[in-house]
Amino acid sequence: MSKSIIITGGSSGIGKATAEAFLADGWTVGVLARRAGMLEDFAAKHAKAIALPADVTDEAAVEARFSEFVAKTGRLDALFNNAGMFGPPTTIDKIALEDWQAVLNVNLTGMFIAARAAFTQMKLQSPQGGRIINNGSISAHTPRETSLCYTTTKHAITGMTRSLNLDGRDLDIACGQIDIGNAETDMVAATNERLVEQGKPANPVMDVKNAADTVVHMANLPISANILFVTVMANKMPFVGRG
Repeated sequence: MSKSIIITGGSSGIGKATAEAFLADGWTVGVLARRAGMLEDFAAKHAKAIALPADVTDEAAVEARFSEFVAKTGRLDALFNNAGMFGPPTTIDKIALEDWQAVLNVNLTGMFIAARAAFTQMKLQSPQGGRIINNGSISAHTPRETSLCYTTTKHAITGMTRSLNLDGRDLDIACGQIDIGNAETDMVAATNERLVEQGKPANPVMDVKNAADTVVHMANLPISANILFVTVMANKMPFVGRG
């Protein structure tokens, strides 16, 4: 039986690219996202893809989709905890509380709900264990301007990664984090569009496949090894030394 993974935020961007990379590597892939139509279209094109429509902030829906997936695959070998949103690109004085809470709900609570569902399944299954890979960000280390909501949540995900890896150690549940810088997605394209409108140069970007292939590599490691943190970024982006 092939290995199995659930990818949240799997309908577009990094999530979709990563799903395609895992399918190419022979995995059974559950793609979880809100847009059921897009997921069903994707699953119709790939025999080993399973559509899992759910909002990551909906605890009951996420747990139900995980259970459905395991009922079909027999176990869960990995989770790519990827779903996220950027939030309003502005300074704190212009951020409404409901916008702040919306980003926290998706980027932090949503990742908690998915990680908890994966951890629970990996703890109970036989043989025990699995791997959780969190999508952090360059912003988990160094923020860019007007990214307060996003940056705050990504710093929190770094703490989640460390805690999950520690708590899963005796259960053969490994947790790692990929910090991605400027993969060419719709979200990065929107950021570049804003920069150009402001008369600023667009950010350098890299092919999203570079990030996807790195996640596949992390997931394929034996459980005796773990990449705790890895940074994959557009080489010319001003991350090192930016202030």
